[in-house]
Amino acid sequence: MALGASQRLHDGVAAVETMTRFALAVLALASGVYTYLGVRSILDGSPTSVFFAAIIYSASVSVGIYAFWSYMARFYPHVTTHTGRAAMLGVMALGAAMIIAMSSWLNAAALAGSAALEQHLAETVEDYTADLDQAHQNALAAQSLLPDIQRASERFAQLAASERQSGALTGTTGSGSVVQLLSQMSAQMKDLENGINASREHVTVLFNQGQKRLETMRTLVSAPGAVAPRADQFSSEVVALTGVITSLGQTSIAPSIRRAADDLSLGFIAPVADGGDADLVNRQDRVMETVRASVAAQSKVLSEAADEILARAPVAERRFVPLSSAEAVLRYATDFIPAWAGAISIDLLPGVLVFILAAVHSAIRKQEEKLPFAERITAAELLQALEVQRAVTANGGQLGDIAAQAEAEEPNNITSLDPRTRAKDRSHEDR
Repeated sequence: MALGASQRLHDGVAAVETMTRFALAVLALASGVYTYLGVRSILDGSPTSVFFAAIIYSASVSVGIYAFWSYMARFYPHVTTHTGRAAMLGVMALGAAMIIAMSSWLNAAALAGSAALEQHLAETVEDYTADLDQAHQNALAAQSLLPDIQRASERFAQLAASERQSGALTGTTGSGSVVQLLSQMSAQMKDLENGINASREHVTVLFNQGQKRLETMRTLVSAPGAVAPRADQFSSEVVALTGVITSLGQTSIAPSIRRAADDLSLGFIAPVADGGDADLVNRQDRVMETVRASVAAQSKVLSEAADEILARAPVAERRFVPLSSAEAVLRYATDFIPAWAGAISIDLLPGVLVFILAAVHSAIRKQEEKLPFAERITAAELLQALEVQRAVTANGGQLGDIAAQAEAEEPNNITSLDPRTRAKDRSHEDR
């Protein structure tokens, strides 16, 4: 029974030997093809030089993979000692790492390079969308001051009108120094309001331009066709969008508001009271002093609000870095695990065949050790034993005397001619 099983395993190994070689050749060729596609995506130069360089590299990879796994399939199953097995496994691990380094990542680039590049472009769009929104918010932050400025302008204008019509502040109607001062403050606030409104219109125009650039970039990410031309056009759109974001950062009116607020307080110049009598002059001076205090308070509020706007973090300068398909696959490797698994499997699948052959040969050796010597001896060994027997018979006693003398001198160095003894010795050496 054991002999039949061992023989069937021998027959099986012989039957799949051609298939094993064919499988190794096909896998090595497939790896070389994908390596060629991956190499072409990272080489620069004339089309002819790129073609030949990629062909030479991919051919070297195919030959190297085929030779490496052929050696492993030929020798590893027949190494039986623990030290030898450990050494062969170390060599196999080193070879597998080198194959991954020189081929698998390029295979992954060929399998998922376009998708990885599109993902890189898509994430770039998201980053620039966030930058545009931040720049837009920073530019519009000064709009929050508009209601306060409008109220201050209207309050000064109403006080001037009341003083002119009814003398509500000094008790004397007419357009005197107080009316002139209040009108002046109202005009300054109105100018500041107009500046904010004009800035808002300019910011809106820039933001719409940025939105159009982003829309074009999103279209390029999802458009059909080769990704390389789209990536080139994408880079041009990025440059234009960067200019828009920079312009938004420079159109903020907050610095202008901060300077205007300082001018309200530091540059306050009250007109000389022009009353006809001393009592009116005193009343005008008191009102103008009150206006000065109101302007100082308004200036402080605007300055603090402008400082809060200016304290906002500016949009960080972002630099778009174009990537090759191979670089994109490496950067976004975790997002393309199936492609990496397929690329590595093409290169390392022959290792499974090597372990199968090793397991089969180990089973053959264990089954043959259980057989009697008569069933384990080969035809060649039987013919050799018969030849030795005939030689002993032909030489007769002469050979016996020589053997006896040699045994007497060095009995431990005599090799037994008994086939069973030799078989046991050989079996011991194999173990």
